[in-house]
Formats: sequence, structure tokens, C-alpha cells
Amino acid sequence: MAIFKPLLASLLISLFVLNLVQADEMINKDAASTSSPQKIDCGGACTARCQLASRQKMCKRACGTCCARCNCVPPGTSGNRDVCPCYATMTTHGGRLKCP
Repeated sequence: MAIFKPLLASLLISLFVLNLVQADEMINKDAASTSSPQKIDCGGACTARCQLASRQKMCKRACGTCCARCNCVPPGTSGNRDVCPCYATMTTHGGRLKCP
């Protein structure tokens, strides 16, 4: 009986430590899969977005900044802002929409 209590205690502690290690591995695996989203080609996306703009250099510069921050550019040459909320709500210091 004297050996039973320490054996049971060490078994319970071992199971507890094993459970903690498995939980930590699952958390790290989930964090690794969600922390590195696919980067988009901002240059190509902004070229497509700004192809009809009258001031293409300015449009591409603003679009590039927005794309780098949001990792998203709405499809088409205008509109479709609901696809990328971050891109659609970014404003300048003057309160105007920043992203074309």
C-alpha cells in the first residue's frame, strides 16, 4: 500500500503533463496555420484596379499602400468595396477614402 500512493500520484502527474504538451502542440499548429495568410500580388492587383484611372501613378501608389496593409484589393476597376472591408474603410488624414 505504501508504493501504491506514490505510483498513482506519479501516473496522474504524467498524464496531466502529457495532456498539457498535446494541448500546446495543437495551439501552436492552429496558430501557425492562421498566422501566415497567403500574400497577394499587390502590383498586379493594383495595376488591374487602376487601369481606367485618369491619374494612374497616384492610383497605384494609394492602392499599393492599401493592399500592403489589408492584403486585399477589391476586384474590378471600381466599386466592389464590400469584398474587402479593410480596404473600403481606410481614410486619409482629411477623412476622405484613401483606397481607389
